Amino acid sequence: MANHLTPTELGREAGMHRREVIARCIDLGVPIFQGRIDKTLFLTTLKQSAAEVRPAPMSAPAPAQA
Repeated sequence: MANHLTPTELGREAGMHRREVIARCIDLGVPIFQGRIDKTLFLTTLKQSAAEVRPAPMSAPAPAQA
């Protein structure tokens, strides 16, 4: 199992198009070295960026005491 994949191979595994993988690498600062991308670094960075964009759910207010 390879860890450094081409954008096409990584796109297949991540469910993305090749151009989208390349654009995300540029946006997220994931390096593309000799036409290959570190799969673990890409997927981890992608998950972290998705978590930062998604706001934390608000907790329900405490019931009023009489």
